[in-house]
Amino acid sequence: MYENPYATSLETKILSATPLELVQLLYQGAIDAVQAARRHLTRGEIAERGRSVGMAVGILSELAGSLDHEKGGELSTRLAALYDYLQSTLLDANFQQSDDGLEKAERLLKTLNEAWSAIAAPQTGGSTESYPSQLMDHSEEYAPRLAQQWCP
Repeated sequence: MYENPYATSLETKILSATPLELVQLLYQGAIDAVQAARRHLTRGEIAERGRSVGMAVGILSELAGSLDHEKGGELSTRLAALYDYLQSTLLDANFQQSDDGLEKAERLLKTLNEAWSAIAAPQTGGSTESYPSQLMDHSEEYAPRLAQQWCP
């Protein structure tokens, strides 16, 4: 049976990632899915667009579900609301067959990804026990579950 080398590489990245790197991988996956949805919209590929939007919504759901509201406080509450807004925007854009919502979601996801990248940059090689990483629940089962769910 043929093995997808991309899936193996992604699985390795997920399983060896720090909590902040996991968040960045999820954001990049959501961005990639929204970009694919925009391409499918342009080409009139309805089923493929729906699958791509579904992938992005699923990743946002994963991000929202991994928030630790006890440790993250107000910031985790705001992120949860933003993830909910992004999911609604994506689903509405898919239903309306409109690029405006897809483009808006892509811009917001890129902004969030840049913010998490800026947070992660000073921590390279250091502890991952900073406040931002405490926003997320990263139990020992989290990375393997992500790899199983999101690797083709």
